[in-house]
Amino acid sequence: MARKAAEKTAEAPKGDPRALVVDALMALAARQPWDMITLSSIAEEAGISLADLRDLTPSKGAILGSFVRRIDRIVLDGTGTDMQDEPARDRVLDVMMRRFDALLPYRDALRSISRGFERDPLGLLALNQQGLNSWRYMLEAAGIEVDGAMGAMKIQGAILVFARAFRIFLEEDDPALTRTMAALDRELKRGEWVLARAEGLDRLAAPLRGFFRAACDARKRRGHHHRHQDEPKPDAA
Repeated sequence: MARKAAEKTAEAPKGDPRALVVDALMALAARQPWDMITLSSIAEEAGISLADLRDLTPSKGAILGSFVRRIDRIVLDGTGTDMQDEPARDRVLDVMMRRFDALLPYRDALRSISRGFERDPLGLLALNQQGLNSWRYMLEAAGIEVDGAMGAMKIQGAILVFARAFRIFLEEDDPALTRTMAALDRELKRGEWVLARAEGLDRLAAPLRGFFRAACDARKRRGHHHRHQDEPKPDAA
């Protein structure tokens, strides 16, 4: 399996205030607990006023969302065609490992952020929504179909797989991330087993869904017909 290192650095482009704000947040998170980071401290770290920060972003969580999109961009820009003939699990593993490569420079900050979200269930739900948006694109990059009910299950499954390996990634000492890769491989195999059975159930349920849709359509047509019959007829001239 060909695994590419992230070619783009995560440094903020010169003159891009939004990117500077993301860098400021991650720098602060690497030095102190997530809960202690304030909007004022982010503005000071970025070298801008609090008023300018307000023009750029509504919240600390929104800045974190911008960081997630930065990582998305690095992974997507690094996606080529060399994996397109590989099995689906290998393609997903490649995308996930390239994402971990992109996250590696931020690991100290991510430890702080992760601990902060352990005490913030509402924030964790919002982060999961951000994950749904990210992993829709990550799976597309891996050539995985993400439309329909099964697509939603694949996206949420990818988030769970990555989250389980993420705990190992935060503590791993090996720069090659061998333990992280092993955890991903193990979780993806388990996910394949669950997904295969879910797809089987989805195929079994398909005729029933068609029957219920037809029954509902027929009921709507009968109701429409009866309404027309009950309408008063105009008096004959």
